[in-house]
Amino acid sequence: MNVPTFPSPDLAVADEAGAARADLAAKLRALAHPARLAMLDTLAGQERCVCGEIVRALPLAQSTVSQHLKVLLDAGLIRSRTEGQRSSYCLDRAALDALAEEIDALFKALRRPSGCCTPGASDQS
Repeated sequence: MNVPTFPSPDLAVADEAGAARADLAAKLRALAHPARLAMLDTLAGQERCVCGEIVRALPLAQSTVSQHLKVLLDAGLIRSRTEGQRSSYCLDRAALDALAEEIDALFKALRRPSGCCTPGASDQS
């Protein structure tokens, strides 16, 4: 008798959790470069900024700035709008707020007491 099998509900939850972790990791990778952090800082001070203004604010070539902007766009941390021949950029403040909440939740989970490796505990290797 062939009994159909269905994915375990736990597997679906694991897949969702894994996808959420992968998304968080991608956003953190986007933040893991000093030039991209500087770009976010530049954008934070303005409502909208064209690529040339970002290039003038950083000691990087225009092509390098464009590549870094693409990483930030792909991570969903900034938005762009084409205006004729120029592209302007702004922070996606809602996405940054959501990321801050995700990071806070991650660190709260990491700080849960476990009893392992507590200060003063003897090493039982």
